[in-house]
Amino acid sequence: MNVAQAKRAVRERVWTALDHAGAVVPPGAAGHIPGFIGADHAAQRLTALDVWKAAKVVKANPDKAQLPVREAALREHKLLYMAVPKIATLKPFYLLDSAKVDVEAAASKRAADVAPTVGPDTMQPVDMVVCGTVAVDRRGVRIGKGAGYSDIEMGLLAEAGLLGPKTVIVTTVHELQVVDGEIPETEHDFRVDLVITPHEIIECPSAPRPPGIIWKHLSQEKISAIPALSSRYATRVQ
Repeated sequence: MNVAQAKRAVRERVWTALDHAGAVVPPGAAGHIPGFIGADHAAQRLTALDVWKAAKVVKANPDKAQLPVREAALREHKLLYMAVPKIATLKPFYLLDSAKVDVEAAASKRAADVAPTVGPDTMQPVDMVVCGTVAVDRRGVRIGKGAGYSDIEMGLLAEAGLLGPKTVIVTTVHELQVVDGEIPETEHDFRVDLVITPHEIIECPSAPRPPGIIWKHLSQEKISAIPALSSRYATRVQ
């Protein structure tokens, strides 16, 4: 079994376990970053931590599972960058400034109506990254839905110098998303520093992070489908 197949097997196993346990809100786990029951409690655990309180600039994914974290960031007047779904715009992040938008803008559909989009060239350095996850192990190796958007977002930020050694990477998940054993990983995968569940905080060992976009791992089709990538790729090959 190759790495992609092994990841797919873990993903399917976790989705099935969540659905069988009734641990997610509709439409269910399969095919999604699971909107797990208890996401608000996991967010409360995260926001009680000193690393959260110290963070002034937060980058987050747009999925429902992390909505309570994004709402907390706006309530606490942190500067919040939220990825545009599928990184579908040339400037792939919403800029959510609590002085200009309300807490409802933490929802992806609302952000699309009220928040400007920005690219890494105009963004501030990020203190904390909150990422969506399908499965994660206790080393901090995580996998998403399989499209690779989180890895690309992190690569764009890393290349722009917006992620540093003190940037904390966290994910909030249901207990069933924390798997026994080791999830396989590749060169473009990043690990998380903290895994937060409704009932547990898991501190993961530090590990090297990808320095940027791993272009050899991207198909031409994927590059062409993501404006922020296709524009950078055109510059690279000139």
